[in-house]
Amino acid sequence: MTNMTTPAADPAQGLQTAQQPAEAAAIRQDIAVQAIDLVKDYGEGDNAVHALRHVNVAFERGRFTAIMGPSGSGKSTLMHALSGLDSVTSGHVMFDGQDITTFNDKELTLLRRTNIGFVFQSFNLLPMFTAEQNIVMPLTLAGKKPDQEWLHTLAAQLGITDRLKHRPSELSGGQQQRVAIARAFIAHPHVVFADEPTGALDTVSSAEVMGMLRRFVKEMGQTVIMVTHDAAAASYADRALVFADGRIVADVANPTEEGMTELVMRQRQQATAGLKDGELAE
Repeated sequence: MTNMTTPAADPAQGLQTAQQPAEAAAIRQDIAVQAIDLVKDYGEGDNAVHALRHVNVAFERGRFTAIMGPSGSGKSTLMHALSGLDSVTSGHVMFDGQDITTFNDKELTLLRRTNIGFVFQSFNLLPMFTAEQNIVMPLTLAGKKPDQEWLHTLAAQLGITDRLKHRPSELSGGQQQRVAIARAFIAHPHVVFADEPTGALDTVSSAEVMGMLRRFVKEMGQTVIMVTHDAAAASYADRALVFADGRIVADVANPTEEGMTELVMRQRQQATAGLKDGELAE
């Protein structure tokens, strides 16, 4: 397979450089996104849910990171905060050196449209449009014309060149997710966030999709941050974080399926034991 190439991404137009917090002054240029003392609470007082508890983590450019953990652990909340989809209670999110926690809704919308790609479990394709129209939708919304050469490169690499004129209902689940991946990469984003990208796919399609995401990282230098329950999916990443109770409890380089399965299982057992101990204490 030939290496994928892409022209350098144009800097986002109209994004204001936010005032950087003192804590972020020493952020390295090789960091794409960084969470600094990130807190996210839902509710107040005794009924408050602490989704993120003073999380500190940095994601390097050109790396593939998986975030794992049981439901309710905070992993999806972290991804939503890093991508500007959700606000935080306190702390900072530095995206390309800008503190996006200070951005207003318009600035966040522009950030997501120009610098961020998303891949979701449910594909989120518009049924009335063809695959090609779905792929270029971020550019259409931004009032920009697609780079046809890049569009056809993406389609070829993802194996959907002959499906571009088909609507989502005429595509398999795996083909729909490939269209969603092409859509995520069409605008040359700085970071792609993937939320359970294999959750609706069979084993074969899951492996194909994960292999494609890994190639985009290795051959294009793309930054990908993925939330997943699947240890097999996490094994494609360069790094895996494990979340529990709103905190990072493990940071693993070059994860394996067996190692991540064991690690997540151990966290679940510890959580279950903690609940039982709490019941006994009552």
